[in-house]
Parts: sequence; structure tokens; C-alpha cells
Amino acid sequence: MRQMPSDPSSAATAAKPFRPPKPVVIGILGGIAAGKSAVASRFASHGLVAIDADAISRQVSSEKQVVGEVTGSLGPAVVKDGHLDRPALAALVFADATARAKLEAILHPRIRTRIVAEIARAKANGDSVLLDVPLLLEHGLIAACDHVAFLHTTLATRQARAATRGWTADEHARREAAQATMADKQARASFVIDNDGDLATMHRDVAAMLDQLRPPSS
Repeated sequence: MRQMPSDPSSAATAAKPFRPPKPVVIGILGGIAAGKSAVASRFASHGLVAIDADAISRQVSSEKQVVGEVTGSLGPAVVKDGHLDRPALAALVFADATARAKLEAILHPRIRTRIVAEIARAKANGDSVLLDVPLLLEHGLIAACDHVAFLHTTLATRQARAATRGWTADEHARREAAQATMADKQARASFVIDNDGDLATMHRDVAAMLDQLRPPSS
């Protein structure tokens, strides 16, 4: 695995455009509250198309047919004012693996179809892609990635960030337990991005990764 340079002075202040002759797909892996959205945004500043699975999930979850299917599968308690009640859903599925499997069976095929279509559209335009997908490894979309980066963050940092969302340490632990282990995620990555501290360090690591992926002439 390639660790990014440790010298902060190597960080570029501006985001150098990344547009190789052949578009690539980059996936990011990390723990819950590892700061994937901030990292995805930084990749986007280099010109990559950031695909946000959570945003797609919210779009899918708002569809009337999906609301009906979820209600039929999990009951009316997960619906409020005609829409899926996301806090109620989260409380249910992170406490009940069977309920989580039922929800995923409804949502994930639809989400995957849209992600695959967005990847194809970006690559057809000559744009590289950053995949911000919470279950990138678990549901196989890692196979669509040409390169994968692991976001290094300590447990204490992730817990502190999760606390800003109103989650207790126990809630954070339950959510992480529903995903692949940190060791499994790190083993599937070829790059490490330090997202445990200041933004300048993370920006430097993103730039360094893209520099390594650029053809020599670019």
C-alpha cells in the first residue's frame, strides 16, 4: 500500500486538474464518520465527478413505489407523513439484521443501477470518478474501481465526528459493526489518505495520490 508523503510543505495550495487520457474510477474506504464527504469534495475540486451514494439513496427512498415496498416489508412505523422516517429506519435496521437485509434488498439494486449509470455517463464525457459509497466493499461496487484509497482516522476521531451527528459511542459502534472491518477495508486499498487531522494534510494526500496516477507526460 502506498502511503502519501509526510512532508506538509509538499502540499499544493491549488487543486491541479486531473484528467488522464483514460478516465479512472477511484473508490474510498473508511470507518463510519471517517470524513468521506470531505475527501470526496476534495477529489471533485481536482475535476473528478463525485458520486454520492447517500444522496442517491435519499432520492430512491423518496419514490412512492419504494415507500410502499418498505412499508409493506417493515411496517408503517418507518413512515411519517408519507415519507420514509430515516431516524426510525436507522434505529430499526441497525438493531435487526433481518430488517436491514429486507431494506437493502429494496434499495440497493436501485441505488446500484443509478451509480453504474452515473459512472458510465461521466466516463463517456472523459471525466474520472470518485465513488463515495458507504458499502463499497460489502456490495461489490469496489469491482468498478480502478484504484481504492483507505481513509486513515483513529477511532477517537470517528467517535468525535459521530457525536456531532448526535450519535453515542454505542450507536457509532453498532453502525461500524454492520460494515466490513477496518482491516478488511485497508487490505483492499492501494493508497492511504490521512483524514485524521487538518484539511491541509488531507488535501496534500489527495493531490499526491492523483500525481501518482497521472501518466508521465501529463
